Amino acid sequence: MTAKPHNRVFGKQQRCHTIILASGETVRHMTVRPWMAALFVCLAGLFSIGYLLATSYLVLRDDLIGATMARQARMQYDYEDRIAALRAQVDRVTSRQLLDQQVVEEKVDKLIEQQQQLSSRGGKLNALLDRAENSGLTDKSPHTDANAAAAKNEHVQLTAPKAIEKLLSGGKPADVTPDNSTLAYVPAPETVADRADRVFSKVTLSLKHIEQDQLTRIRNLTADASGTANDIQTIMSNVGVKVPNEVAVSDSEDDGGVGGPYVAPENVDQFEQSMADLDTALTRLETVRGAAESLPFRNPAPGKLVTSPFGNRKDPFFGTLALHPGTDFHFSPGEKIKATAPGRIVSAGWTGGYGNMVEIDHGDGISTRYGHMEEVLVKVGDKVATGDPIGLAGSTGRSTGTHLHYEVRENGHPIDPMYFINAGTRLASYISGIGAI
Repeated sequence: MTAKPHNRVFGKQQRCHTIILASGETVRHMTVRPWMAALFVCLAGLFSIGYLLATSYLVLRDDLIGATMARQARMQYDYEDRIAALRAQVDRVTSRQLLDQQVVEEKVDKLIEQQQQLSSRGGKLNALLDRAENSGLTDKSPHTDANAAAAKNEHVQLTAPKAIEKLLSGGKPADVTPDNSTLAYVPAPETVADRADRVFSKVTLSLKHIEQDQLTRIRNLTADASGTANDIQTIMSNVGVKVPNEVAVSDSEDDGGVGGPYVAPENVDQFEQSMADLDTALTRLETVRGAAESLPFRNPAPGKLVTSPFGNRKDPFFGTLALHPGTDFHFSPGEKIKATAPGRIVSAGWTGGYGNMVEIDHGDGISTRYGHMEEVLVKVGDKVATGDPIGLAGSTGRSTGTHLHYEVRENGHPIDPMYFINAGTRLASYISGIGAI
């Protein structure tokens, strides 16, 4: 039996595996070393791990791609939602601005309409105020000048719409509506519509004050005109002059004819009615005032001495009781004698005991006579105005010295001239310049 070789130094020697490959007569062999086996095992392990990883990737790839696409879709949806929210916010702001602009334009149109209405009323009121001033009336309302100046300034400002736009553009522009998170902490800014409401409320209130002031002035003037007309009419009635209460339309024949069916007026507001009342009162006052100015209520000899009053007296020539149908005033020789009221000359020249006498017809049955004049300066048919000279003082006819014999006659009957002169003194407080020539 053959004994096996032993390695006495390192112990038992490990034998290597040999791979023999035979092909026909050719025989090949390959010795498999341990490290080669280890390398093969490592390569096999790496291949197995790579295969498993590749298989896992292929299996999980669809899930990864799906998750990525879902994330991208969510991001896209978020962006689209944000863009839609911004667009909606822009649309709201734009719509609000358009609505505010429309509201402002409507209020501007309404305000301009009110201003034009007040301007139109102001023109009518100015015409009536001029008539009232010419009739001797004064506006007794307090702060009239200040109110008129303020009204004029506001009318000038409101005439141009740009002035209103300037009022509206005085504040800061409205910001974009804040987020919900800031609404609890930041107050909402004033928008154009809010600023327009505030401005137009202020201007409208000012226009209301102006309109109320106009109505107050009209009512005061109406009351003054009616009261003055009543006072003048009462004074004239006391001397026997009748003034009709109804205001007659003068010169109706010169208007070419008027008429037509009666139709009730449309939309008669308080202001128009007040204007109509004032017009009626002023027309009546002008009629009464004109009647007073056309009658001899003035003193023919202001500051002169009365040498003989009206009434029964001892006749200077016969020494018996006689009626003195006038009033004698002391005049210097050649001093001008003036008409006490407008009228037409119906007598001018020598008239019996009057000497050189002028008689003036004033209408309504009232006439005046001026006697004992040295010279007559007018002729029959002449029309004279108040204060026109009609002759020179003298002592003609039944006269004992230079003086003016002044008579007032109503329907041919003499009445005391002092009634008219005293009435003229009272009328002077209502009619300027009627007290004396």
